[in-house]
Amino acid sequence: MVKVAILGGSGYGGSELLRLLLFHPQTEIKFVSANEHAGKRVDAVHPNLAHLSDLKFEAMPDTSSLAAFDCVFLALPHGQAMEIVPRLPAGVRVIDLSGDFRLNDPDIFKEFYGREHNAMEAQRRFVYGLTEVNRSQIKEATHIANPGCFATALELALYPFVASGMAEGKIIADMKTGSSGSGAKAAANTHHPKRANSFYAYKTFAHQHQPEVEQLLASVSKLTAAHSLVFQVHSIPVVRGIFGSIYITTREAMTTQQVGALMREFYGNEFFIRFAHGSPDINWVKNTNFVDLGWAAQGDTVIVFVALDNLVKGAAGQAVQNMNLMFGIEEKTGLVIPGTNP
Repeated sequence: MVKVAILGGSGYGGSELLRLLLFHPQTEIKFVSANEHAGKRVDAVHPNLAHLSDLKFEAMPDTSSLAAFDCVFLALPHGQAMEIVPRLPAGVRVIDLSGDFRLNDPDIFKEFYGREHNAMEAQRRFVYGLTEVNRSQIKEATHIANPGCFATALELALYPFVASGMAEGKIIADMKTGSSGSGAKAAANTHHPKRANSFYAYKTFAHQHQPEVEQLLASVSKLTAAHSLVFQVHSIPVVRGIFGSIYITTREAMTTQQVGALMREFYGNEFFIRFAHGSPDINWVKNTNFVDLGWAAQGDTVIVFVALDNLVKGAAGQAVQNMNLMFGIEEKTGLVIPGTNP
C-alpha cells in the first residue's frame, strides 16, 4: 500500500484526490491538511464523501513529519508548494498540482504568475506530468509537476501534429472552461450570479498555461512555439469541463481519414484517450479521466476538438495516473470511472 498525504484537501483539487484515492485499492490516505478546517471531519467540508471516510483535516504539518509517507500530493494555491518542497525529507515522492514547478525559466514564471520563483534548484528535480507524452520519464521520477487543465487539453490535441512535423505556422486555440476551474473560493468574476448565464473571454495573451504549452511544444519539435500559438480562454456557464477548438495549418493538405490515422498512430493504445466522430461533448467526460478528441479537415486546415474534465484528467485524475506509474501500479488503477448519460 502506498501511504499518501494530501496537503490542501479543502479545495476542489483536494476533494477530487480524496474521492479517487479513498477507493484506490493500493493506496491509503494517512493525512490530509486544511488549516482553516483543522479538526473538522472531511465529510463536513465535502458532504459527497459522507459515510465514506472518517478522516479529519489537520493543520499543515512540520515538513520533517512527512518522511512517514510514500507520496505527498500538493493541492495548494500557486506559490505555496515552492516554499514547502525544498524542505521535504529526501525519499518522499511529490506530485504538485499547482503551477509552481511547471516552468523551467524563472523570468517567464514571474511574467505569468506575478511572483519571483525562489526554488528553481528544486524545480530541476521535477518531471512534467503529461502522462501520455512523458510516461517513461514519469516512471523514473521522484517529483512530478502536474500539468494545468487547459494545458493538458491543448497539448494532447496538438502533440501528434507538432511531434510529426505536420503543424506549420500559426495555431489558434479557442478554449472554454466551466466555473470549477476558478477554485472553491468565489471571486468577483467567478461568483455564480456572474457566470451562470454569461460567456466571456479573459486573460488575453496572459494565461499562465500558455508558457507551459509552448515549453512542451518546443521540446518535441523545431517549431518556434512561442511565435506560432494564439491561446484564448473563455468562461462558459457550466461547472465542470473544458472544451477546445484548435485550428492548425498543416504543411500539406490532409483528409479527415488521414487525421484519424495520425491520431491512431500516437494514441491508438491509450486507454484514457477516446476518439469521437466529429465533435466530443463535455457531458461525456465529466467526472472521468478520459480525454475525448474529434477532428475535421479541409485542405491544409485541421480543426481538433478536445473535451476533458478539468478537475479529473485536468488535475487530480492525471495526478493519480502519474502516481500509479511512479509506484509501478497498473496505470488505470482507481481511474476506470464511466461518465453518466444524461
